[in-house]
Amino acid sequence: MIPAILSRFLAARQSRTLVALAAGAGAVSGFSPTGLPWLTTICLVALFTVWLCTPAPREAALNGFLFGLGLFGAGASWVYVSLHQFGMMPAPLAAAATAVFCVYLSLFPALAGSLQARLDCPQWVQATLLAPALWVLSEWMRSWLLTGFPWLAMGYSQIDTPLSGYAPLLGVYGVSLAFALFAGCIAAACLPGPVRTRKALAATALILAGTGAVLREVEWVTAQGDPVPVALVQGNIPQSMKFEPEQYESTLATYKRMVGDSRHAQLIVLPETAVPRFLDLVDPSYLGDLKEIARRRGGDLLLGAPFRNSAGSYFNGVVNLGHSELQFYAKSHLVPLGEFVPPEFKWIVGILHIPLSDFSRGILPRPLLAAGERVGITVCYEDAFGEELIAQLPEATLLANMSNVAWFGDSLAPGQHLQISRMRSVETGRFMLRATNTGVTAIIDEHGRVVAELPLFTQGVLEGKAQPYVNATPYVLAGNFLVLAVCALLIATGVMISMRRRQI
Repeated sequence: MIPAILSRFLAARQSRTLVALAAGAGAVSGFSPTGLPWLTTICLVALFTVWLCTPAPREAALNGFLFGLGLFGAGASWVYVSLHQFGMMPAPLAAAATAVFCVYLSLFPALAGSLQARLDCPQWVQATLLAPALWVLSEWMRSWLLTGFPWLAMGYSQIDTPLSGYAPLLGVYGVSLAFALFAGCIAAACLPGPVRTRKALAATALILAGTGAVLREVEWVTAQGDPVPVALVQGNIPQSMKFEPEQYESTLATYKRMVGDSRHAQLIVLPETAVPRFLDLVDPSYLGDLKEIARRRGGDLLLGAPFRNSAGSYFNGVVNLGHSELQFYAKSHLVPLGEFVPPEFKWIVGILHIPLSDFSRGILPRPLLAAGERVGITVCYEDAFGEELIAQLPEATLLANMSNVAWFGDSLAPGQHLQISRMRSVETGRFMLRATNTGVTAIIDEHGRVVAELPLFTQGVLEGKAQPYVNATPYVLAGNFLVLAVCALLIATGVMISMRRRQI
């Protein structure tokens, strides 16, 4: 009865349109800080069901686009906060820029919707082969086209479900694929069809979840040595004051005091741009004091600070101070308009009031030696790009992300970013140390579990221990190649079934 009622309801174009838009907005609930993955599952099932009931590729594209508008309009609304509240862009212009950005992102699910509807094939093929594979390919394309924006990939919403077991094998897009396959099976099973087929689809969904649960128990990496005592410093310097000259001395004093307050840490990690001035302009005695604190403990301190070279290029980066030799890390994946300005957008610099907004890119990032470990570094936005991070692995035994998420205020972004960092830990089998200016500062274990954290918008030092790990997960060795190969195989199978059906 339920399949028949559902089919009749979705027979109306207006109903399909409404469901697609509402499902997109509702899908945000599975991401942090809400964390309701079951609701995101319902929403993706709803989209795939709409696609199965949509007769024309053009309408399927529209419904994918509307799902995207709901997803990104609700889930990436923090872009407006960054542009208006902290970038000082006038409210109407910031709203328009955010809307254009969300429209652009919505083109990717629109493309997936259009392509999956173009082949003449049974509904179960469309739902379990074409739609999942094309959905994941659209997410992957979004992660690199025009420098990429991989935020809100569906896999992140499933980090606390059995499907996260696919992450060490296939990465976040592998989790997205397992999730999309699961949703496709449920969607096809909910529509009228042979009872045997519907039972097989439901059984396949259970097998996908069960396999993920089994994979979660696999130990892909090996612990090495004793846990390292660590301290992560959250200065909670207001973004509106961070780069003000009159705030500079107070900022340095705050961090120096907090570093001294950390008790037994061998590895101390400070946030991105903790020192909001070029490193060569910082009083050498201040840096010497930080270095001496770390040396007394036989360890090192990782300091977020911009630095420049003799050629005049400057970088958003990290420097280590302490027992190890001096090393630098330069951020390589920069935020468009926030950290670098493409030539065609130079005019916008006069509108946005963002300091140091034209960094140079670092090349060939390598782990930094600190506290006797190789620490794989990412600065803020960089840890959203899993395949770039694995360039530092398996050499890195620990991971550290140094961020200043204060740019996004009290929005969804800090929670979403924490979820992204958790996925990097699951993919790589490494502890992640997140040191942020205003939160969420956290210690994350190799399974993506938050061991300890500091609340948002508080000042404090988070102390704990981080276990180093060696060896590599399959994802570290192969990157996104495996999941892309699986997607290609699914699409090829769907095409062959469609061609054979036409011949008959």
